[in-house]
Amino acid sequence: MQNFRTWAPWLGLVASVALAGLAYRPGLSGTFHFDDFANLPTLGAMGRIDNWPTFWRYVTSGHADPTGRPISVLSFLLDARDWPAEPYPFLRTNLLLHLCNGVLLALLLTRLGCLVSGSMQESKLGDGKVRARMAGVLGASFWMLHPLFVSTTLYVVQREAMLPATFVLIGLLVWLRARRLFQTERDKTGLALMALGLGGCTALATLSKANGALLPAFALVIEVVVLKRLDPIRRPAVYRRAMFAFAWIPTIAIAAYLLGAGWNGLFHGISDSRPWTLGQRLLTQPRVILEYLNLLWMPRPFGSGIFNDHVQPSNSLFSPISTALSLATLLALSAGSWTFRRRYPLAALAIFFYFVGQLIESSTIALELQFEHRNYLPSMLMFWPLAAWLCGFRLSAGDSGANTFSLMRPLLAIALVVGLASMTHMRASLWGDTRTQAILWAELNPDSARAQAYAASVEVENGRPDQARHRLRRALNNNPDDIQLALGLFSAECTIGNVASDTLTDAATAFARTREVGGLLTSWFAQAITRAEKRPCPELNLEVLEGLIEAAQANRFLQSRPARRQDLLHLHGRIALARARPNVALASFNQALEEQVRPGFALEQAALLGAAGYPALGLAHLDHYDAMEPEKFTPGFGMPRIHMWVLDMQGYWKREMIHLREVLMKDSTPVRVGAH
Repeated sequence: MQNFRTWAPWLGLVASVALAGLAYRPGLSGTFHFDDFANLPTLGAMGRIDNWPTFWRYVTSGHADPTGRPISVLSFLLDARDWPAEPYPFLRTNLLLHLCNGVLLALLLTRLGCLVSGSMQESKLGDGKVRARMAGVLGASFWMLHPLFVSTTLYVVQREAMLPATFVLIGLLVWLRARRLFQTERDKTGLALMALGLGGCTALATLSKANGALLPAFALVIEVVVLKRLDPIRRPAVYRRAMFAFAWIPTIAIAAYLLGAGWNGLFHGISDSRPWTLGQRLLTQPRVILEYLNLLWMPRPFGSGIFNDHVQPSNSLFSPISTALSLATLLALSAGSWTFRRRYPLAALAIFFYFVGQLIESSTIALELQFEHRNYLPSMLMFWPLAAWLCGFRLSAGDSGANTFSLMRPLLAIALVVGLASMTHMRASLWGDTRTQAILWAELNPDSARAQAYAASVEVENGRPDQARHRLRRALNNNPDDIQLALGLFSAECTIGNVASDTLTDAATAFARTREVGGLLTSWFAQAITRAEKRPCPELNLEVLEGLIEAAQANRFLQSRPARRQDLLHLHGRIALARARPNVALASFNQALEEQVRPGFALEQAALLGAAGYPALGLAHLDHYDAMEPEKFTPGFGMPRIHMWVLDMQGYWKREMIHLREVLMKDSTPVRVGAH
């Protein structure tokens, strides 16, 4: 019987992992979404990745964070080495990683629980270690089966949110082992392990995503809130110095960076692509965090998913009034957790761990206001206190009732596990059914322009452009500046056969007022220019498209950015090509290149000229690039600059230029006379 009680927690962990795998299984038939298409195509952008030169070009191609997240980028090679690719291998790897994180979390919680139980005289109970392990496994199971994390696990690119959690968990486990070595006066070995755990794992976590840099801060929270009192170091001097070097200094550095970002954002402003100020963002985050906590503690089978653009920023403490109420609630929660940390150490630890985990993505860096995946790492300890109570694990030295392990508690634990698994299965099934997913997300997020545009695109693909038109018209009336809605409505009506004059006016208004267009500008127009030759509807013609581009050129937000000015000039050139006005196209392409002198952009435009039948003009454009090369655009500090250095060292662009020149020279014929 005793042997069974010893092994029961680990058998429970195996069962939880299997249950989570089954719950997520329907989602493996899902597909790629939004940001996947902004990140994964680099797998084939410079050729199939089957040799070292292409490997280095790929692994340095990341552009998110200053680091470029190379560990996350590298992980996608497990699933494909070219693009396009099938989504199933990516989703399968994400699921395996999530299950691995669940196991690592169970190991961390059981280790912490055993440390706490060993210092709280659990010998009176006789099975404190077993209950500590049961609580750790149950707490990890609650987290692993929580439906909120479906939108992280089944959204391929959010592997970037999962890998930091992996390295944070490994780092904390190694740090706890190092701490044990300091307890037994093996200082040198303990110091080496601490360097590996809080140094090496922090580096790997940060190279996966920036919030991995919080690993040292997580260790400090665990130390200060729980271990310092419940498992004190016998010879603290050496340990304190090690913690100062590997935990305090990195944490202070992160705090200084965030304060600096806040100062700069508040007094010098942020990018005008954001429709809010940094001050508004800081006021909004208490509301957002309280909503996160609501989603964590009140799980539901369906949620807003990846759409959160409907969140309205707070304008002041009392506009809306929920701003002040949310801030007061969070302050009270923090104060209460600190005040009662001795009586309820696990609850206090869960709260402070969560708040620290939100420091980077929910504070002074001007990221979007809200995303579900930002809870993946911070919430890892959130359900441990509940699990401890359910398992009769002693939470405080004076809690005599916590050890009463009645029949109702295991039944409640089983009910919670089954309930969470059922909701996760329902949400994962939704992720495996693109059409139903799009429609339901639109219903759950009626004020989200992105959700409505996504649902409309799915309706058009499924032969219901009339439904898409109705949906987009209603959404555009509420969001007149949204370019995605305006272009979606244009496309839906064109599919029906006629674009209303109001739709054309609204599209021009959106182009003139939108703050950012991203890659949608060039991708939509490139397709529209090609489709205009076939005239699927009378309004899809080069004159209308040129009018929309001119409206965008009058947009002060777009004109303030060289990259957008470049895009608009490039589109003028493409329209000129479609009109068989090659010299006008060349002039526009040359102007576009001058905005940001980039070899890849020059190659693209020269190839377009060649493909249109004007190879001599393509050569002339490459000559213009050669003349402008001393002014070549240099990225700022970070991975993009390293990527540029790799390409230069490999002579990649030089070879591509030589190859294209050879092709254009071979195809050269006297330039056709075109209208000017």
